[in-house]
Amino acid sequence: MESGKVETTETTVAPRSLRERLFAGLNRNVFVLGMVSLFTDISSEMIVPLRILFLVVVLNTPIVLAGLIEGIAESTASIVKIFSGRLADNHQRKPLILFGYSLSNATKPLLSLVSSWPQALGLIFLDRSGKGMRSSPRDALIADTVAPAYRGKAFGFHRGMDTLGGAVGPLLAALILGLNYQNVRLVFAWTVVPGILSVLVLIFFLREPRREVSIAVVKPAASTLPFWQRIVGLGAPFWIFTFISTLFALGNSSDAFIFLRTEGLMGLLEAVPLVYFGYNLVYALLSTPLGILSDHFGRTPVLVAGYISFGLVYMGWAAATESWQPWALFLLYGIYAAATEGVGKALVSDLIPKGQRGTAMGWFHGMTGFAALPANAIGGWLWFTYGPAATFEFGALIAFAAALLLFLASGRFQKVDMVKPDVVKAEIAA
Repeated sequence: MESGKVETTETTVAPRSLRERLFAGLNRNVFVLGMVSLFTDISSEMIVPLRILFLVVVLNTPIVLAGLIEGIAESTASIVKIFSGRLADNHQRKPLILFGYSLSNATKPLLSLVSSWPQALGLIFLDRSGKGMRSSPRDALIADTVAPAYRGKAFGFHRGMDTLGGAVGPLLAALILGLNYQNVRLVFAWTVVPGILSVLVLIFFLREPRREVSIAVVKPAASTLPFWQRIVGLGAPFWIFTFISTLFALGNSSDAFIFLRTEGLMGLLEAVPLVYFGYNLVYALLSTPLGILSDHFGRTPVLVAGYISFGLVYMGWAAATESWQPWALFLLYGIYAAATEGVGKALVSDLIPKGQRGTAMGWFHGMTGFAALPANAIGGWLWFTYGPAATFEFGALIAFAAALLLFLASGRFQKVDMVKPDVVKAEIAA
């Protein structure tokens, strides 16, 4: 944002027809970024349920080290998210988004060629760094181009499209495994196809939005303030929510542990992608409705319910003994994801004024993502020392604590966009 110009929020015009009500808040860029995420997640989720098994079974990586690899990759990417969020407030978003998606989609197929865990770690690190580069600019772009009354719906739709790809990916992985004698490397190689489609959609269809600024009010831009003032300026409500979300993430160890638990209970490699498909299908179907629910009844009740459902599911994983139970647990796990992922981003957007959302998204993604390193280290140590149940019991305890804190702090979360300045608007090209 240029110095001396204040960005304003969008006004909300009530839709009239059924079609307008259905598509309200779902503009061109929301659809395009949804399609990009659809193809990218097909590529990613072909790998996700198999990566930990590939590390442990094929590359003979110790389970504790495999958990650390997942945590290191996610935590390093979290630092990138903070950096990219800062860039997103001062530069064009599309180049950052394009670079992030291109890097991720170029590195995933190369996993088919690795022969040792250090090589795998390097590629996983690059893949997650690409995610870190794109996530904050993408979410800031969505938040800035959607009216406050529809942000839950828009973020829910984006997560739904992303997760629809997450449902298709495991199905393709199961099909490739079934037709090729459980050849995991071939699954990795085929990720190149949806990866290329994702980048092409982004190049040809994403349009950088125009920025609205006030010509009636002049004050220093946030980008000109010292670093510590920019951080403090994000406000106490934002930092309270980010702290609670980071605490929750500390107990949310990598889904890799769930995949190992599932394979142990079901005893069939092809079954892992199939139950993961069920999770992603529930996640995709419920993301938009739960986002709309948060638009009407508030973000916090939906988030608290999501945290509680996570705790219940993890208690279920701790106690599971039968081969059918992973199916039920994965379906319930999809409810948690649909209630928290998009709604959490919508709440961050509510708490932060336009012009600082890239920075805020960066810190939110960065801190919650960085918690993956200690979360996975603790999860791996508990698994190795006390058994699988201990990993999930710890996650459930942390989730219930985070739900209680979020409930107690709910009164601090007020939408900054509900107070609209009476200013004259002028548009400039981004």
